[in-house]
Amino acid sequence: MKIDKIIAAGHVMPVIVIDRAEDAAPLGNALLEGGIQTAEVTLRTPAALDAIEAMAKACPELTVGAGTVMTADHARQVRDAGGCFAVSPGATDALIKGCSEADLPLLPGASTVSEMMALGEKGFSILKFFPATAAGGLPFINALVSPLAQFQFCPTGGITLATAPQWLALPNIPCLGGSWIAPQKLIADRDFSTITQNARAAAQLNKG
Repeated sequence: MKIDKIIAAGHVMPVIVIDRAEDAAPLGNALLEGGIQTAEVTLRTPAALDAIEAMAKACPELTVGAGTVMTADHARQVRDAGGCFAVSPGATDALIKGCSEADLPLLPGASTVSEMMALGEKGFSILKFFPATAAGGLPFINALVSPLAQFQFCPTGGITLATAPQWLALPNIPCLGGSWIAPQKLIADRDFSTITQNARAAAQLNKG
């Protein structure tokens, strides 16, 4: 799958930090039950790659990717674990090359106009805007609608269920990243029913 197809699978992509790989399969099932079709498992814990592998195997209907991908080695590891895409907080030439060589679709992060233009020169038109709230929030991304009309953004960082509709109302935001759907505490408590409820609420959000 290409990034545009992955982004089109839903308006909200859960951003997940998982500490135990054994929680991955029930977590994936909880997301699917709530109507979520994509998930970003961040490479922030030792269990992340095993969790990606377990979730991808247990939930083939769920498109599982990796977040916080920062090196070519990460890209290869994610591919080997069965991850379908990579999301990065920023982008370097080495990372872009590594993802290309691993045949791993990349959603590269950017937070400045110059970074966005540089990624555009490398062929990217769909970017992660990160950290969304801290980097200027809605006013910043709204100001880019006309001058950077060739780009679409997936903002991540500081967005909540309450503020998500404001972001999705912008024409250059087809989807966003949401860490509120499956926060670490709910996963640690194995409260998958609440995660399903959160997923259902997120899946029901509409584009403005």
